[in-house]
Amino acid sequence: MAQTRVLVEFGMGTSLRRRDYTEAAKRAIRDALWHNSVNVAELFDFPKDAMQIRAEIGVQDPDAVDRDALLEIFPYGQPEIHVNKGGLDITKEGGGQTVIANAAIIVSFDMEPV
Repeated sequence: MAQTRVLVEFGMGTSLRRRDYTEAAKRAIRDALWHNSVNVAELFDFPKDAMQIRAEIGVQDPDAVDRDALLEIFPYGQPEIHVNKGGLDITKEGGGQTVIANAAIIVSFDMEPV
């Protein structure tokens, strides 16, 4: 069977004070997921565990992200976490940084070609 992309959602998350790349990435994933109530599994009469979920995360320091913590966000499906250089760090007046993470959540299923 061929993997078929059925949905892409985007989100943004921040860590305003603690420069916590993992927390910013979590918030970006939740932002993408919580925008909609997506019922694509039911639409195709698949179990929710059949969802193949690819989370693409962009932050300035990819090595600072705890990928296992991000996996815990997904209640079902088969998530994969990919963290790349991206996002944005903004230096604050008086010291410190605000971290901005971006997320793209891509949902696919194994489907027979039409």
